[in-house]
This record gives sequence, C-alpha cells and structure tokens, in this order.
Amino acid sequence: MNTNCLVIARCSFGRVGMGACAGGLPNGWLKWEGSIQMEENKLKFSRRQFMGLLGTAVAGTAMMGMVGCSGGGSEKKGDGKAASGDKAADSITYSLTADPRALDPAYFDDGESAVVCCNIYEGLYGFAEKNAEVKPLLATELPEISDDGLIYTIKLREGVKFHDGTDFNADAVKTSIERLLEPNRNSDQPYASFVFGEEAANSGVKTVEAVDATTVKIAMRAANTSFLKNLAMALASPIVSPKAIEAASAGSAITTPCGTGPYKFVDWTKSASVTLEANEDYWDKDNAPKTKNIIFKIIAEGNTRITSLLNGECDIISSVDPSSANQITDGGYELFSEDGMTINYMAFNTDEGGICADKEVRKAIAQAINVEEMVSAIYGEYASVANSVMPLWMAPYDKDVKQTAYDPDAAKATLAAKGVTKLACITYSTARPYNAKGGVELANMVQGYLSKVGVDVEITQYDWTTYKSKVQTDPYDICFYGWTGDNGDPDNFMNLPADSNRSMNVAHWNNEEYKALIAKGIATPDGDERDAIYKQCEEMMAEEQPWLLISHSKNLLGYSPKVKGFYYHPTGVAFFKGVSKEA
Repeated sequence: MNTNCLVIARCSFGRVGMGACAGGLPNGWLKWEGSIQMEENKLKFSRRQFMGLLGTAVAGTAMMGMVGCSGGGSEKKGDGKAASGDKAADSITYSLTADPRALDPAYFDDGESAVVCCNIYEGLYGFAEKNAEVKPLLATELPEISDDGLIYTIKLREGVKFHDGTDFNADAVKTSIERLLEPNRNSDQPYASFVFGEEAANSGVKTVEAVDATTVKIAMRAANTSFLKNLAMALASPIVSPKAIEAASAGSAITTPCGTGPYKFVDWTKSASVTLEANEDYWDKDNAPKTKNIIFKIIAEGNTRITSLLNGECDIISSVDPSSANQITDGGYELFSEDGMTINYMAFNTDEGGICADKEVRKAIAQAINVEEMVSAIYGEYASVANSVMPLWMAPYDKDVKQTAYDPDAAKATLAAKGVTKLACITYSTARPYNAKGGVELANMVQGYLSKVGVDVEITQYDWTTYKSKVQTDPYDICFYGWTGDNGDPDNFMNLPADSNRSMNVAHWNNEEYKALIAKGIATPDGDERDAIYKQCEEMMAEEQPWLLISHSKNLLGYSPKVKGFYYHPTGVAFFKGVSKEA
C-alpha cells in the first residue's frame, strides 16, 4: 500500500455483497464470502426458515436499539483509540463495495463511480456542502434564464485548466454536453435522456452554443424547472476534457479520466482499487485539497469492511450494516447517521405478456407482503417504511398517499383465481446506500410471504456489477432496486418509471398518462401547483403498482476520529477536497 495516500471504504446508488452479522448466520441462511459472486445462485427456503429469519432479524433489531443515533451527524463510544496503522497524516482510506462502472460521467449510473468521479470532475454548478442548494462552480454565477424558460446563458470562469493542461472554455462545455445529446448519445449512457431530455418527448436540450470563450448559451425544447439542478449533478453533467473525449474510441467511455477537480486520476486496478492524487494546480485555492492521495479500495464483503476500519486499513467505510453499528462505536470510531435521500423498492416487470403485466396480479402480490414488519425486522431504527416514492421531507403529502394494504387472504384468492403459482425473482447481494443489507434478505422475506399465499418464488442473486447488466437482459417477474436522489428535485425520483432507458426504469412501465404528468411537472415552477402534480404522480404509482415501495434509509458510515471535515452528501457522494486526517 502506498503510505502517502488517503484510502476510503464505501459500501454501496440507481445510483449498490452481503455481509454476515457479527455473531454469524443462523441455520438455514446462506453465507457468502469473497469480493465478487459472479455466478448466479438459486435460493429457496421453507416457511419455517422464513419465520426464523424474521425472528433472528427482530432479535438483531433489539440489539441495535442499544446503539444510539445522533440523527444528524456522528456518535462514538469506547476509548477512541482508533488504529492508524503505519499511514502518514495525509493518508486516508475509503472502500467501495464493487468496481466503478466507469470513470467517465457520461457512462455510469452507480454510486461507486459517482463517489470517485465527483473528486475528479466538476460541473458548471454544484451543491452546497450539506444540501442540494445549487451553487456556481465552473460557472461564475447562476444562469440568466429567459422569461419563457427556453434559453440559459451561462458565464464561465477564466483561467481554469483540465488536468491534461487543456483550457476550460465554452468550446469544452459544448463538446462535453453534445456527446450526450441526440443523435450523438448511445445506449451505454444511462443518464443522457434523464439529464438532457429527448426529442421524442419534446424535452431537454435542443442546442448548445459557444457564444465566446467564456459564454455558453443552451436552448431548451421546453421549459424545465429541474434543469439547473440537473446541471449540478455528479452524473452526466460534469465537464470532461475535450482532449480526453477525442482520444476515446467512438461510443466508448474515456480511458484516462480528466476533469478540472481537486484530485487527478492516477490508476484503476480492477477489483482492487482506484488511486487519485491532489491537483496542485487546482483553480480554487481557498478549497485546495488537504490530502495528497486518495485510494478507493474495493472490499465487497460487509464484515471485511468493518474489520478494515477497526484495524486501520481503511479510514472511512459506508453502507454500514445496521446490525454492525455497535461494533463501530464500541471500537472508538465515529458513526455517521443521517436521513438519506433514498427509496428502496421491489419492481414488477410490466412487459406485455408477462405475469406482472396484469395490475390485479401486482396488487395481489403487494397485498401478500407485510412491508412494515419486513422493514422493522431487517433495518430496525435505521430505515422507515416508505409511503411515498420520495422521502418525507421532499413529499409533504406523504401520508395522503394510499399504498396497497397488507391483506394475505385477499392476495391468496386473487392469485389463485389468476393461476399465479410461480414467480422468478432476481436480486443483488451487494450493500447499497438505500439498502445496506443488500437485496438477498429482502428477496428471502418476500419469498416467505408469498409462500403463505400459494406462490413459489425462485430467487437468483448476483453481485452488483453483474446485476446491473442482468436487469437489462434477463427475464424476471420481480426484482429489487433502489435510488439515491441526485439533486433534491422531485423529477429526479418521479421520472424513473417514465424513462425509456431500462437501466433506469426496471419495471419497464410505459404509461402515457403518467408521462404527461411528468412533462407537466418539469415545466411547472416550484410551488404548490408543482407539488400537486407530483402528488398525482405518487397516487398513480400507488394505484398502478409498478413498484412495491419498501423503505427510506439512513446513511450509515463509519470513520476514524482522526479524519476531519468528512461529510457524506445527501446526493450519495463524498467530496474530499476539505477532508484531512490527523497524524
């Protein structure tokens, strides 16, 4: 290990293996070891094992109740004598649960990629330190927007250079954005339509013009209230060196990541680590990086991540399993615990001809599952039952939305009448920010609930990297997924089941009435009228049931008390230019 580096551990965000609990796994559970589980695994278990799972999880929850939570920051117990290993003061370690999908903002939709790349690249705009308030970054000020909302005029900073020495200017902005517009974009750019719209929907960006070296003019097809927040996101929007784009193969991600950010790319050893070094020529001298190097170390297994923190190998770990929270605080380490901007859900494959294309079947399956019991058993105090797609603080109407109620008798009758006796389920084994336990426990409990109403569920599980491909290529009736909000705007959540990209819309839901509401919401200014539109979206989602909502999670991370200035942003990334570590 390089001793002059900051190493960081992250467990992962639709932008996510499973670790055993500290005391071991009960009989009937499967234990997964190793960093990558590449082959599919068929899982079945009995009703007796299901009840054992529920009981064991409840017992774990009772133990978790002994661990306090400050609610808005960190907590520590023990003597605070955290091991620092042999690393110098400029060395910190952060662990990823899987390899990044790519280190090019145009080509990823996962949290692993985002947490690395937000330190390499910057956008025209960014967010405030602890919330989603938009601030100028590579732009000098917020954009001048025409009265009809169709023209954005943006002034750029002067004297900024990319890591390869290329000048940052209007031409660079134009090049970076245009590769994500039609007809240049390709199917491997999952956020392209999500951020920049699409012609078929008459949404998003129409043209980008470099007026002069420091002025960009963006013309929209239609007014878009979300667009400014989209430009501040860590995915798709960051500006990439035009030289790096030119050097990449056509239709492929850049191979040498190059932005204007506080850290520069050094090395990516697949399945092992990503190394960054401080950008000594960073343009923002008041916020220059405080740590020489950052190493993102890939550790897939949950208990191994905990051990890496406790023995000083890693300085920060994220997506802490709720049942392991007391290990962190008892060991004298800090526990970051704060409400996340997330949704954890089960999606029904609504493709025509499939079992779940029938809304009555979807509703019956939802009736069979006791979501409140499941959330309490698996997550305890570290997640809340989701009654809306968006977190409560984004959805003031949360309690007004009527989700499908638990009614196993009605479920059994409907499913029998429909002839539904088997379902194919795929899930992920890797911890995600919206589901620190991974998707296997959810799948097992759903399998148990459905067995009680006469439906056999066959579960196939994959590591996260493989799963991201399988949800786009393989057949399934139900799958587990989730989302970490990118920008704090309702459209960022509610647009998912309207998106044409199947990596975003894993339910494959295609509802024209819903899409019309989404278009109306995008064009409506923030306020009561816009809130009412998204309430309608929430109500339609509840009625049509393309998803079964499960939970909103807390962001749980463990870190050394020697680490200073660390904050896990609600958009699911961690900015390291202000982070340091005591010797």
